[in-house]
Amino acid sequence: MSVIDVLRERGFIQQTTHQEPLYELLEKEKVTFYVGFDPTADSLHIGHMLPIMAMHHMQEAGHRPIAILGGGTAMIGDPSGRTDMRKMLTEEQIDYNASRFKGQLSRFIDFSDGKALMINNAEWLRNLNYIEFLREVGSQFSVNRMLTAECYKSRMEKGLTFIEFNYMLLQSYDFLMLYRKYGCKLQMGGDDQWSNILAGADLIRRLERGEAFGITFPLLTTSSGKKMGKTEAGAVWLDPEKTSPYDFYQYWRNTDDRDVERFLALYTFLPMDEVRRLGALKDREINEAKKVLAYEVTRLTHGEEAAKEAQKAAEALFGASGDESAVPAITLDRNAVISGVPIADLLVSAGLAPSKSEARRLIAQGGITLNDQKVTDINQTVTVEDFPENQALIKKGKKQFQRVVLQ
Repeated sequence: MSVIDVLRERGFIQQTTHQEPLYELLEKEKVTFYVGFDPTADSLHIGHMLPIMAMHHMQEAGHRPIAILGGGTAMIGDPSGRTDMRKMLTEEQIDYNASRFKGQLSRFIDFSDGKALMINNAEWLRNLNYIEFLREVGSQFSVNRMLTAECYKSRMEKGLTFIEFNYMLLQSYDFLMLYRKYGCKLQMGGDDQWSNILAGADLIRRLERGEAFGITFPLLTTSSGKKMGKTEAGAVWLDPEKTSPYDFYQYWRNTDDRDVERFLALYTFLPMDEVRRLGALKDREINEAKKVLAYEVTRLTHGEEAAKEAQKAAEALFGASGDESAVPAITLDRNAVISGVPIADLLVSAGLAPSKSEARRLIAQGGITLNDQKVTDINQTVTVEDFPENQALIKKGKKQFQRVVLQ
């Protein structure tokens, strides 16, 4: 089966350019392709996992991935999918963020012996001669045509800055440079990048008379309408220091029944027959499929040991077995609770509420339990007596837990 057929069957493909020639190219050649990652934060998040998984499938089929770190483009800020301008970062912030990505990507992509490349576009963008750039690249772009691109149209109402207007030219220039330096013929990215990908492929055709292609991935939302990877607590990060393996596991474990088969196809490497079998389970049985999904994605991202620990913790909380010591914990100074700690303060410290006012609201709505006892008093104080065997378990709603250990 062609890698295009694999990607299409698993749900990765939204749009492609020149479908038949691209299909033929991937059948007859080992193609160098790229995906860009702008280092606007110090970790990738699960919104990045779909392109990363696609890169893995492409590499397995014998093609060579290039992961482009946007050390240059991140200084401008991509307007795609935005209603306001992105926060401007310093060079130091961008370089630090970029330095964190390779370890996370290496869990999915083999960078050994040139099988894949990681390149920072700061290499050619930060010291760019603007006049030369305008003469070679800017002359190939029609402003009228650019303004019809979705990434710009969505910004016109609030105002599009000139610095952001340059983004399409810079991303197209990336494609051109990768074509010239590494023979890169394919760019892959989210569907919000369609206009930028088309512009880059067109630039290569104009200046190099070469073949260049694009594939876009669907912009995923859950069946409940939420953006993929967004929770009440914020983004779900691949860095275990920002999102613990347990919380990461629980995000997938809590997948809507309607999304299970789709997510198994996209975010695991299980054979599609098994994906369809698990996706067809109904009612209580679908929970087994969710456990498989959570375990497989956590194993790929954090390793088998972390996945097993997360699984044990979940079983301790939701099943009749398991190791409760695997549940994520925060530590609290015993002296701090001798005179009592307000429950609202404890909820904030445990990361179960962003503020004391939100903590009080949760208590008032009956959403908090302490050691399986519902908290009803927003002014309740927690004392040493609430920590049998020096620990307490706080629960928010049905699915969020935090263990608090006295030291």
